[in-house]
Amino acid sequence: MTSITDRKKITYADYLKIDDNNRYEIFHGELRMVPAPSTDHQGISINLGSLIWKFVKEKKLGKVFEAPTDVVFDDDEVFQPDIVFIKSERQDIIRENAIHGIPDLIVEIVSPSSTFYDMVEKKEIYRKYGVKEYWLVFPKEKGIEVLTLENGEYLEFCKSKKTGIVKSKLLEGLEINSKDVFE
Repeated sequence: MTSITDRKKITYADYLKIDDNNRYEIFHGELRMVPAPSTDHQGISINLGSLIWKFVKEKKLGKVFEAPTDVVFDDDEVFQPDIVFIKSERQDIIRENAIHGIPDLIVEIVSPSSTFYDMVEKKEIYRKYGVKEYWLVFPKEKGIEVLTLENGEYLEFCKSKKTGIVKSKLLEGLEINSKDVFE
């Protein structure tokens, strides 16, 4: 008997039936297991997520979510980004069990095992679906790269490495000191 996780093509409905305590994403209809993040990864996620959340909450701009939260772009593309922001006026895409639609901002913390997946494959899906701002965080290099969607392509808005401030074009006024993310 073939289990859901053995199938070549999988839908979001199939994905919801998986009950094995592993983390998965769906990329082009293919089920991909997502390994548990490292403690460095989790520390960075909490630091950055808290800084974004505090800014968003103070300004009443929307909602911030951290992994594992499913983001369903369509039946063939379901991801669990590290941090997700959705503007107040778009809260209708937030459902009880998942976000069904396109977040305004996504952050991925790049690990050695996810470099190509985050920097090429996921980036292309996020671009295709119109995620307005995409942040890539590099723990080993202590770097942050902020990309904004301009005319259907991601362009570098700003970046920092080890020290410096990164800003968001989407969340105007948000400035984050890199040392607050990596320490």
